[in-house]
Amino acid sequence: MIFEGLSDKLQGAFSKLKSKGKLTEKDVKAAMREVKLALLEADVNFKVVKDFVKKVQERCVGQEVMESLTPAQHVIKIVNEELTALMGDVQSKITISSKPPTIIMMVGLQGAGKTTTSGKLGGYFKKQGKKPLLVACDVYRPAAIKQLEVVGKSLDIEVFNMGDKENPVNIAKAGLSHAMKNNNDLVIIDTAGRLHIDEELMDELKSIKSEVRPHEILLVVDSMTGQDAVNVAESFDNALGIDGVVLTKLDGDTRGGAALSIRAVTQKPIKFIGMGEKLDDLEPFHPDRMASRILGMGDVLSLIEKAQETMDMEKAKALGAKLKKQEFDFEDFLDQMEQIQKMGSMDKILGMIPGMGDIKNQLGDVDMNGKEMNRIKAIIQSMTIEERRNPQILNASRKRRIAKGSGTSVQDINRLIKQMNEMKKMMKMFMGNQKGMKKRGALGGLPFFK
Repeated sequence: MIFEGLSDKLQGAFSKLKSKGKLTEKDVKAAMREVKLALLEADVNFKVVKDFVKKVQERCVGQEVMESLTPAQHVIKIVNEELTALMGDVQSKITISSKPPTIIMMVGLQGAGKTTTSGKLGGYFKKQGKKPLLVACDVYRPAAIKQLEVVGKSLDIEVFNMGDKENPVNIAKAGLSHAMKNNNDLVIIDTAGRLHIDEELMDELKSIKSEVRPHEILLVVDSMTGQDAVNVAESFDNALGIDGVVLTKLDGDTRGGAALSIRAVTQKPIKFIGMGEKLDDLEPFHPDRMASRILGMGDVLSLIEKAQETMDMEKAKALGAKLKKQEFDFEDFLDQMEQIQKMGSMDKILGMIPGMGDIKNQLGDVDMNGKEMNRIKAIIQSMTIEERRNPQILNASRKRRIAKGSGTSVQDINRLIKQMNEMKKMMKMFMGNQKGMKKRGALGGLPFFK
């Protein structure tokens, strides 16, 4: 789960306040000390931490607590607001030119995920009705052009290249001309990176910038490098003048230092975040939603958007009807797991649901990788139609037959039955709370809560 380490520490700091009927200045200072330590351990810039804690403390002490909130909730509310402000308050979108094509220049160090992100960005805009063109300007890294072509082919996006012997500036210019002739309304230029910032790299990027005049220069940085990501962002901005940042590998970053520091230090917004290796694992960055995730309060809006994007709506509605009638069976279980798999890892999904961060423990060993999915498919497909629809008839001899047919053990069958029952309970709980959730605007946007 993203920012898991930071999230756990912050929740630990706030849990100590929950027993307090009234918060004193001493209580607030003690909580802020823990918040400060948590942020520093998360590799957040020291000056950013200092300013953040000062602002929160000033707002918490001596301010009237709202009647609808407990003192602890009031502190969390202020921390949430300040975290949101720290990351930029509102979503910062890509500038789309009124006169196509819109030109986006991707820059960054080698290994940050620039080429893959260029493809992901093309895929993101293609879904919005754009006709993107990927331009391969990295002529130095072995197989960089091939990599972009593979990504482009996977997403059905045209890739313009002139081989690795041509000057990158000429490639960029020729790519732009090609886009104008072929009615591409979006041009994404994948530039070369280096292992470190040097004059040669910057001169080349400046030349491309002056020749093609991009509407957006996006810096791609690896979030797992923490503070170093902030230093890289500062260097590129000073030399080139960047318009925004794309943070990659955020799914592997349990700390969050880069995300919380970049905007405050450079004053450049984070525009997108890479959340996995799949080509659709790119999300627009919403500071308010990210602050909510960090504080363990979920991110229902992103979950709803993801569900609506990936789920089969008719299947979801049919599942909802079955759940209401308590008719959830193994066929539905398999189908639902496949639908969830499209949305990403279980950890990621549960992290978006308020108060559901711990429920993964209840699901035991369920993971969403290919191996686990294949094992579950084998077991379910070794059942008869009657057994799938009526799991209660699975006695010892039936389980032995299924285990033999699927190449698994009876223990595997029992574990799957247990997991399905846990999932059934979870779904039942959601359905039972449906009215309350809809009133609060929580899960009412998910297709099976209609």
